[in-house]
Amino acid sequence: MQRLPASPGTACLSLPAWLLAALSIVMCHGASSPPSLLIIQTDEHHFRTLGCYGGTIVGTPHIDRLAREGALCSSFYATTPVCSPSRGALVTGRYPQHNQVVQNNIPLSGDMVTFAEVLRRQGYRTGFIGKWHLDGEGKPQWAPERQFGFEDNRFMFNRGHWKKFELREGKPRVGGRNDRGKANYDLDGADDLTFSTDFLVNRAMDFIESAKADPFCLMLSLPDPHGPNTVRAPYDSMYDDVEVPIPSTIRKPEAQIPAWAPTEAKLTVATLRRLMPNYFGMVKCIDDNLGRLLRLLEQRGRLDQTVVVFTSDHGDLCGEHGRLNKGNPYEGSARIPFLLRYPPEVPGRTRIDVALSCVDFIPTVFSIMGVKDVVMRDGRDASAWFKGQRPEAWRDMAFLRSTTGQRWLCAVSDRYKLVYARNEVPWLMDLQEDREEAFNHFQDKRHATVIRQLTQGLLEYCDAQKDPYGRIPELRRAMLDRLP
Repeated sequence: MQRLPASPGTACLSLPAWLLAALSIVMCHGASSPPSLLIIQTDEHHFRTLGCYGGTIVGTPHIDRLAREGALCSSFYATTPVCSPSRGALVTGRYPQHNQVVQNNIPLSGDMVTFAEVLRRQGYRTGFIGKWHLDGEGKPQWAPERQFGFEDNRFMFNRGHWKKFELREGKPRVGGRNDRGKANYDLDGADDLTFSTDFLVNRAMDFIESAKADPFCLMLSLPDPHGPNTVRAPYDSMYDDVEVPIPSTIRKPEAQIPAWAPTEAKLTVATLRRLMPNYFGMVKCIDDNLGRLLRLLEQRGRLDQTVVVFTSDHGDLCGEHGRLNKGNPYEGSARIPFLLRYPPEVPGRTRIDVALSCVDFIPTVFSIMGVKDVVMRDGRDASAWFKGQRPEAWRDMAFLRSTTGQRWLCAVSDRYKLVYARNEVPWLMDLQEDREEAFNHFQDKRHATVIRQLTQGLLEYCDAQKDPYGRIPELRRAMLDRLP
């Protein structure tokens, strides 16, 4: 990046301070400067807790700002709705069967070239702060040896949902400790400096400041609002009096419970009313901290020259379908928020109503940034949608797969979701007629054409991407039966 040489003794020294600051911003962030990239990823986050996705309980003005001033994806899905496979797909643009992370706690293949490595080679300052979950069983395992292009990974930890962090001689460690001094998930008096979200955002702000005028690529991976559902004051009591919404699907007839999503017998309305206020508190803490990041970028004159992405690795059913957590293709589990703000290319209030997934992230963001990428990716470049255009011949379809334990395949569009699984009849969800996904619409003759189209797309995906699930006789036979 070019910088103008300092010239002591010139007339510019007498210019007003405000004009000098403006000139500095122009010199450092002119039109020829490559954009920076900031990704904020939360963990196990139900998209409907956000105002921009229809949430009414938690005020999320800073996250909503990204939607108002950028793009919101209404149908963005976790390629596999559990932590490691979803994260692996996002950072590599490859399906789990290609990057080897087909379930949690499997190390990412060393052959993978992440978006950070591409940007590092192009002169970006790269960093990762927070939960990585792509280096095996290590816990917390700070600063994994394999960096995958994130040259500053001092504050990367492999896994765990710790609530308190602290610095000891400049190095991070888990602050919550039991009587024997062993790290645990306790709050242990965490405050606005040591609570996990605050601590990690502070490190992110330090990274941005240290980048000065250089283009940077930073992924900030927050371990909340994943359980345990605890949060520091004042967020721990902020929603004590709220009326927790109870999903109508918390209890369903046996015929409405597919084998790939059995209900949890111990989940009760009382449990939800106990757990959810702190979940809402964690979301509010995240939003407040995002506000701090945006203010810093604004103060440094860098906000409009930074592609800001907000997303999550997967959702949390929060009682829907009689379950907590994730791991199945229901909306609360598999659909994730995805917001992107970059005014030079992305108009404000852009809404993208086509199905996308984690593998589409790299091709799309690199295209928006103008970054050339010669690495093989499995996803599609959806940048035209983000720019307010309607690309020709676009197929509204994305593909999801389970971990190795369940073995289901799913094709999704903006409206429909079709699931083929072992030991279960095919399921079709119609998100327009049945928003809560309470019924199986597979036998509805009105949907015969949609079923054929989604099935054809799923078979083509299996063959093109060599998905071993597509070779399971039971699944393949069920799919072929739906074709002419």
